[in-house]
Amino acid sequence: MTIEIANESGVAVPEETIVSVARFALDKMSVSQLAELSIVLVDLDVMADLHERWMDLPGPTDVMSFPMDEYDSARRPDSAGSGPALLGDIVLCPAFAKDQAKKAGHSTLDELHLLTVHGVLHLLGYDHAEPEEEREMFGLQNRILAEYREARDEAERAQAQRSADDKVLGAVGLDDEPGAGPAPAN
Repeated sequence: MTIEIANESGVAVPEETIVSVARFALDKMSVSQLAELSIVLVDLDVMADLHERWMDLPGPTDVMSFPMDEYDSARRPDSAGSGPALLGDIVLCPAFAKDQAKKAGHSTLDELHLLTVHGVLHLLGYDHAEPEEEREMFGLQNRILAEYREARDEAERAQAQRSADDKVLGAVGLDDEPGAGPAPAN
C-alpha cells in the first residue's frame, strides 16, 4: 500500500502517525496492499478555497476527501485487474483541527487521527448525510480509532519492555553478538 503525505500547512505535524493511522484504517477495511492514497495538509486559506470550490460552502473545514476510483464491489483494489487502485486524496487542515480539538478536549494529533480515519471512510464510500449512515460511519470510525490506539499503546509497551530487557542484558554482559561468547582468559 502506498500512502504519500505532503505537509503544505506550515504546521509541524508528526506525519508518520498520520500515515500510520491511515494504513491501519485501510487494513481494517481490507483494502488491498496495491491501493494508493495521498494525504495533503493545507493551511486555512487553501482549505477555504477548496471548501468553497467543491462544496459551495464558505470558509475552511477540517477534512475533505476526493475519491479517484469508485470503490465498490465491482472494482475493489484487491480484485484482479490492471494495476493498483487509486483511492484518492484526503486533505486535512491542522489549524482548523487544532480549534476543534480544543473544543473536543483532546490533542490536535488525536483530532488529525480522527479526521484521517474519517477521510479514509469517505474514500471508501461511507457518508453521514442521513442519520442511519451517520451512525454506521461514526460507529466504524470510533471502533477503528479505538483499535488503533490500543495497537499503538501495545506497541509502545512492547518497545519499552525491549528497551528495559536490553539494559538488563547489557548490564550483565549478554548484549554481545550471538555466538561471540566471552573473551578468552590468559
